[in-house]
Amino acid sequence: MSAASNSLENHILNGTLRGYATPYTAPVATDIKLALFSGTASDVLVALEQGTSATTVGNWGRYEINTGSYARTQITFGTDTTTGSISNTANCTFPTATANYDNTNSDGATITCIAIIDEGRSQVMYYGLLSNSKEILNGDTFQVATGNLTISLA
Repeated sequence: MSAASNSLENHILNGTLRGYATPYTAPVATDIKLALFSGTASDVLVALEQGTSATTVGNWGRYEINTGSYARTQITFGTDTTTGSISNTANCTFPTATANYDNTNSDGATITCIAIIDEGRSQVMYYGLLSNSKEILNGDTFQVATGNLTISLA
């Protein structure tokens, strides 16, 4: 995963190239959550890049899962990186689905995209397409195992 939202890109550029004229306050660790999205991947990715949490057309809130006891789940990243990339350092396990996953747009239970959300601001930080989409039905559990989610800046 290497795509950053427009919002995060603007914060980074303004903070690093304008002498920190518009400082960015990083979210507290407990506000860094992984979110799951279903729908046509190209539509979801565009919404994650530039949209908001609203459930209207063109916004990522329309594609985020909202059924089956789904909840954004905290994801943990390790020590400082010196390589330009960082990976999750613990399993990120979502609650067991109590019904088939779906979203406001009724796109179904197949997860196509994920995003790291700053829950305190309700803003997408990083997002990407799953290598293999995954259908989550009643009784299933979605998990990202330790080391399987890497964020890279290139």
